[in-house]
Amino acid sequence: MFTVSEDRHFMKPFFNYLEKLHPLSPQFMECYELNCQLVTVRKNKFILSPIDSNNAMYFLLNGLVRGFIRDGKKDISTWFGFEGEIVEAMRHPEQHSIHSMEYLQALEDCELIRIPYSIIDGLFASFPEATIIARKLLKRQYYLASERSMLARIPTALGRYLKLESMNFDICRIPQRYLASYLGMRLETLSRIRNREVVDGALRIA
Repeated sequence: MFTVSEDRHFMKPFFNYLEKLHPLSPQFMECYELNCQLVTVRKNKFILSPIDSNNAMYFLLNGLVRGFIRDGKKDISTWFGFEGEIVEAMRHPEQHSIHSMEYLQALEDCELIRIPYSIIDGLFASFPEATIIARKLLKRQYYLASERSMLARIPTALGRYLKLESMNFDICRIPQRYLASYLGMRLETLSRIRNREVVDGALRIA
């Protein structure tokens, strides 16, 4: 599914990301360096699927990732991840199932840092900064989840699209069929919105 590199220089962007949250000790960084891997995943391949063990999160160095679930034969896109972001599948904090119902798919050729959950759990006991960083990351994830929740509750297709357009979100990179799924609309409706079809001075959306 993916190829792995043992070169450790790839960790610097991830450390830069964490250092914006809290200063890092050399020992803390060394623990990550010894246990993380650089993986490359080709476009349209799965990073994770429900048949795989959900035992790691990822820091996206390059590329674009989507999370989605399947309802019968239908894919439902749930989020998109861009460079410089942590991406992971749903994981219940109080249950220990090794699988997730969510898929992670590379929409472009991707480079990611694989970060085992076992390492993260072990850091809490040894490094005070681990707890501080985890708390700040949780706040970020909660905010993003709240934004997705509000977006889903906007009643009109146009309203949802305009809301997404106003957010820090690179719409142009996402294939339209996945964007339509994320916004809960038909592909034809999304195409009309993006083309701003004007009829009698008003935007008509089916």
